[in-house]
Amino acid sequence: MPIYIDQGDITQFHADAIVNAANTSLLGGGGVDGAIHREAGPELLAECRTLGGCATGEAKLTKGYRLPARFVIHTPGPVWHGGDQNEDALLASCYRSSLLLADAHGCETVAFPSISTGAYHFPIRRAAPIALAALREALDECRHVQEVTIVCHSEPDWAVYDHALRALEERG
Repeated sequence: MPIYIDQGDITQFHADAIVNAANTSLLGGGGVDGAIHREAGPELLAECRTLGGCATGEAKLTKGYRLPARFVIHTPGPVWHGGDQNEDALLASCYRSSLLLADAHGCETVAFPSISTGAYHFPIRRAAPIALAALREALDECRHVQEVTIVCHSEPDWAVYDHALRALEERG
């Protein structure tokens, strides 16, 4: 299974596409979103203004500009409301729609952050298995994507994703 877990700064990750944990306006924000916008430069914001926003769970693509990635795929994750407002399905949709969009644009390598587990308060121990299962399923539909990496900002986040990936691999 070509899914890897890494720790670092997604804005410095070399991949055909990196995924941005965006808000629905796509006009920048805090956390990963703000960092990607800062590193990409003002051209990214200018292009995002032409996209008309994006619904939670869907994805839109822009150029990477000053980032080492060719593309940025923006996907608004769900805000955690306790788990009874379709948060799990929306989170899975973020990963799936982003990966399929990358594949449609010929990307072979794609890097994801941990979507919704920061400012949107989705519990990371719940999010990691959802993310990995969605990616694994979507990879079966991909023609171009060869490698997916979850880039975790911290060592504790890396440990959660690493544990979830091992559990997924053990289940087959």
